[in-house]
Amino acid sequence: MKEYLHISSNVKKALEDGKPVVALESTIISHGMPYPQNVETALRVEEIIRSNGAVPATIGIINGKLIAGLTSEEIDYMGKTSGIAKVSRRDIPYIVSAGKDGATTVASTMIIAEMAGIKIFATGGIGGVHRGAETTMDVSADLEELSQTGVAVVCAGAKSILDIGLTLEYLETKGVPVLGYKTDELPAFYTRKSGFSVDYNMDSPKEIADLLRVKWDLELHGGVVVANPIPEEFSMDESFITGIIEKAVVEAQEKGIKGKDTTPFLLAKIKEITGGDSLAANIELVYNNAKLAAQIAVELAK
Repeated sequence: MKEYLHISSNVKKALEDGKPVVALESTIISHGMPYPQNVETALRVEEIIRSNGAVPATIGIINGKLIAGLTSEEIDYMGKTSGIAKVSRRDIPYIVSAGKDGATTVASTMIIAEMAGIKIFATGGIGGVHRGAETTMDVSADLEELSQTGVAVVCAGAKSILDIGLTLEYLETKGVPVLGYKTDELPAFYTRKSGFSVDYNMDSPKEIADLLRVKWDLELHGGVVVANPIPEEFSMDESFITGIIEKAVVEAQEKGIKGKDTTPFLLAKIKEITGGDSLAANIELVYNNAKLAAQIAVELAK
């Protein structure tokens, strides 16, 4: 495994010294927003993690090498280079063996983080069960990864383009705890509410870190979802965003868009209809998740 994995010197030192480290994905850089906003956001997220006492490790694949701890130059390269593949679990062997570049999704970031020994990961929102999955079988690989890979994922819940009820059912079946940070209700990415309950409401980063420690000490394999609602001032109106999503889902079906193309299409459509407000909300919730992830990592390292 070591021949395929490169851990940057500062991340390696932090891990060796038992310091807190937070993993970050790179799909948000290559596929999430336009250049140079994508790079500025990624570097700002790293800064937030540092200012909260942890070491950031942005994860990506360059020239077939799995990298935990991209440099700012590598982040810039990922942000401005077109055609970088979006890589989930199934894609890693091909991208590595072919010596290609890859932007990591939630699932592949979790895999590489675990290889490197990083236990906390901050992202925007997790994938899940898509609407209509009872006929399409369109279920994100993120959920299966959460069932088997020992990394806690701090997110703003599941993207509201998904079937949130079925997503929670899937996570329950796979034994993945869904923790709400100071909330009883699972946030739905752009909004603080979804109408669905989390498993446990946790009041502090320490409480979350204690649960993670016990889970992994007991060798209960797999990850944990830490759902952190978007800050109130950036939250979008629930009925407004739901109406937009329902229109976008119908358009995706009419155009025959499916599989891994669904999410980018829906998010782009939502951004277009909201005049960019959804992108601004997306950025703020990522910042918020980075802060909480760093705080949890600090507690876990104690």
